[in-house]
Amino acid sequence: MDTAGLMVVFAKVVDSGSFSGAARSLGRTPSSVSKQISQLEDRMHTRLLHRTKDGILLTDTGRDFYAKCAEIAALVRDATEEVDEAEGQPRGLLKVISSVAFGKARLIPLMPEFLDLYPEVSLQLELSDRSADIEAEDLDAAVRFAEQMDNPNVIARRIFTNERMICASREYLDHYGMPETLEQLAQHNCLQVTKIRRRNTWEMIGPDGPEKIEVTGNFFGNSADVIYRATLNGLGVSRLSTFIVDKDLETGRLVRVLPDYVQPHADVAVIYAEKRNLAPKIRVFVDFLSEKLSR
Repeated sequence: MDTAGLMVVFAKVVDSGSFSGAARSLGRTPSSVSKQISQLEDRMHTRLLHRTKDGILLTDTGRDFYAKCAEIAALVRDATEEVDEAEGQPRGLLKVISSVAFGKARLIPLMPEFLDLYPEVSLQLELSDRSADIEAEDLDAAVRFAEQMDNPNVIARRIFTNERMICASREYLDHYGMPETLEQLAQHNCLQVTKIRRRNTWEMIGPDGPEKIEVTGNFFGNSADVIYRATLNGLGVSRLSTFIVDKDLETGRLVRVLPDYVQPHADVAVIYAEKRNLAPKIRVFVDFLSEKLSR
């Protein structure tokens, strides 16, 4: 231990009146505290205290030296308290990645309130459906579908209950007709997500239980947001999350196709690295989303 650290231990021994009292306060053993005081005396080349059956007795040199040690101990304590207080206050740059559609539909509208609540936090938000390694990329959090989580070294907290449903624009249905069965989707232009083949196999729960169909079509998008906008413009039939299309279904801009079919359990989660001491800025972000979106 460096000299300053030994001086703090010495001040604690004097304040406690014994090695055992200082050891309890410091979370150490009395023998280790005694050895550290001996190290300090060796470095100072003088005896600082006497061990007695009743505790300790300061030498004249030790009494003068204690005043200096007490000042250093107070400075260390004050600095530690300031750091602890700062660490308890959310602050700094918060780096987040979110899927495009959820970020636009649900996340961004909440951010003014979040940043008002925590004025010392700055937000760096990337909207992308790409695969992201939050640890390797030094990201604080990722907002993703829970079904996409495949890293056992991170924590996922579900923040939004979601389903996917099949829909199309009124213009498309007027031109090509309404599918009556899941199999009839093979006769329609189904809009697909590029490079994610499993998301182009539509697994649905219907009146007779689980069913699935491999969809085909002439339009591919790299995100659900692209598919959503293509659907609005009458390009075809799509399977989209409720958080994307709920308002359009209410206004009639989109029409639900095969309303007896739904893909459940497409919930959204906020994902963050498993850290022993979670930074306050990440903790309040996760809690905020959970509170706002789980209602």
